[in-house]
Amino acid sequence: MEKLEGNIGGTIFRNEENGYTVLTVIDGRREVVAVGTLPVLYPGEQAVFEGEWVEHSSYGKQFKCVSCTPVKPTTALGIERYLKSGAVPGIGAKTAKAIVAAFGDETLRILEEEPERLQEVPGMGRKRWKAIALAFREASAEREALAFLQSYGIPANLAYKISMRYGDQAQDVIRANPYRLCEELEGVGFVTADRIASALGVAPDNPERLRAAMRFFLQEAAVGAGHVFLWREELMRRAASLHVAEELLEDTVRDMALHRELALRRTEDGEDGRIQVWLPGFERAEREVAQRLCELMASRTGGAPDGAERMIDRYEQRHGMTFSLSQRSAIEQAISHGVFVITGGPGTGKTTIINCIIQLLAGEGRIELCAPTGRAAKRMSEATGLESRTIHRMLEFGGEEGSFVRNEENPLEAACVIVDEASMIDLMLMRSLLRAIEPGTRLLIVGDSDQLPSVGAGNVLGDILASGVIPAARLTEIYRQAQTSQIVSNAHRINRGEMPVLNGADTDFFFERTDGPAATARTVVQLAASRLPKYLRLSDEARIRGIQVLAPARRGECGVQALNQLLQAALNPAEPGKPELKHGESLYRLGDKVMQNRNDYDISWTRPSATGYKQGRGVFNGDVGFVTDVDPEANTVEVTFEDDRVAVYGRAEQESLELAYCISVHKSQGSEFTCVVMPVFSGPAMLLTRNLFYTALTRAKKLVVLVGREETIAQMVENNYILHRNTSLAERLRAAEALIHA
Repeated sequence: MEKLEGNIGGTIFRNEENGYTVLTVIDGRREVVAVGTLPVLYPGEQAVFEGEWVEHSSYGKQFKCVSCTPVKPTTALGIERYLKSGAVPGIGAKTAKAIVAAFGDETLRILEEEPERLQEVPGMGRKRWKAIALAFREASAEREALAFLQSYGIPANLAYKISMRYGDQAQDVIRANPYRLCEELEGVGFVTADRIASALGVAPDNPERLRAAMRFFLQEAAVGAGHVFLWREELMRRAASLHVAEELLEDTVRDMALHRELALRRTEDGEDGRIQVWLPGFERAEREVAQRLCELMASRTGGAPDGAERMIDRYEQRHGMTFSLSQRSAIEQAISHGVFVITGGPGTGKTTIINCIIQLLAGEGRIELCAPTGRAAKRMSEATGLESRTIHRMLEFGGEEGSFVRNEENPLEAACVIVDEASMIDLMLMRSLLRAIEPGTRLLIVGDSDQLPSVGAGNVLGDILASGVIPAARLTEIYRQAQTSQIVSNAHRINRGEMPVLNGADTDFFFERTDGPAATARTVVQLAASRLPKYLRLSDEARIRGIQVLAPARRGECGVQALNQLLQAALNPAEPGKPELKHGESLYRLGDKVMQNRNDYDISWTRPSATGYKQGRGVFNGDVGFVTDVDPEANTVEVTFEDDRVAVYGRAEQESLELAYCISVHKSQGSEFTCVVMPVFSGPAMLLTRNLFYTALTRAKKLVVLVGREETIAQMVENNYILHRNTSLAERLRAAEALIHA
């Protein structure tokens, strides 16, 4: 890490939202440019910067700052320049000269320790000296807070975020309880707060530390493994890393439960020690989902509309088709129940059944179609010819997590709600959806239960089916139009634990053998960049949109991160005049395909509309778009998403973006691509599983190309390991149904 020390010459640019600044620094006889997330610095001030020298493609040599420590001037001349620069509101050139004339080199000490002496300055009234003293104290506090935070290894952009949140109280708040940061600031986790606390001398057995740790372990289990609770013994095992007596940890859990910071639930069999520990939000949500599903199911008991069989017959005649017995049964049951589930793999006719149901129920009133992602909603619209929206958009997302305009007090105005790709719906989103559906409305849940579960916590579709409470139809027969697709037939083979047919005649399913991960990565890039676009006759734009590389793992030579760098270089290389912006290890270039990697409820967006532009907030995990503008000077990246939302990402928000030329199989759920290319090479057994393989293949519409080794394909087909999620929705559904019918 290099150092740069000098006087501030002037500010060229500053983004007040994230603190990103470009300024000049006078270092001896030379004037240089420094960039980074910095406190407000004024001409004449001194500062010490830490960072590195970089060569910018447009602006030449710059000092890229990691941290900045303002240095108070010590001479009367330096102090006068600092005060008259605007650093302290209310002090102009004339007042600065008068104050320094009165106190000389002692001026800053007087302002800090004896501000009442400002009354000694000729013409300084009581009201004015108090205003100057307050302004000086606030300006100093912000700088001290930033320096304080950066001294504990907090990155500059996060330090600025903390400073903006707490203002001049930042140091006091953090010294009193650094674990508040975990609860109140996005992007600050327990590990960061614990590092600060340790540096501040907070004891390992501090009650606030233990409480924050328990919340952290439960949240980590939800985010990392989809668990909505942990068994108490598992929580204690994780908490052993705190190096605190187990008795104290047990006391913490009991005390948190007493104060309703945690929820404890003993299993029905009463087995000693089998106690579930929940974050209260998940416990309430699971209970509510079970209750609302059962109430919704019980609110419609009238059976199928009159003449349903004749209507199905007429639908078959009109479309020149005949439903199989299982498909016809699914349709009849769907229009006979308040809540119904249709599950099945590709080619089993789920879309055809939905179209028939829509026509049969058209006379009952408005039918709402929705899906968890924009891509899935778009596919549903194309398949039905009707408008389909994301669940967030249908519920009219309100700008905060879990906040929707449509809820129990303002429900959807619909006779029937049909939700597709239901395997992707997590527990919290399901609760929000059910809150907006009033009793008497039909709910049809459609999805493929053999796919990976939701990215968020819970196993909603799997638990609903496992409960046996909600009536459901599982389709297994491949519809005749899909029988010619090797993608479809191979997906079903894999699901049965059979090897797929590789490189058959007249096929849409190919395999190319490679030796070693480096050769596999090179072949994947060649396929995506040149060979497949020629084979499919795709334009440059269509190849990026239509060909999607999916990888089982994030790391390694054939992982998401490494392949994205190679694919970016091949599909969107650097060119003179094409702007780009480096953020940490990521490089964003005009035209790049990118993905949002977490829910951000605060980021603003605009969308063109017939009347101008619609504004809103919130971009969600898995949203894909393209970089349509890069401003290196402002350190911003503009992204236009597939549903035409346009969001501008500042330095802090860029943490939520990643390249999407290659994405993980988990992030591909709900999407459909013209062509899927997938490396199949050795890796962790928990990633090379049958249902992950099945999920990847069923994302392809026209073509699948596997690259790697047959042995890995066989390993994935044989590995039927499914990571268990701690949930109890199935049990709660059975209990809720029993209560309703008691």
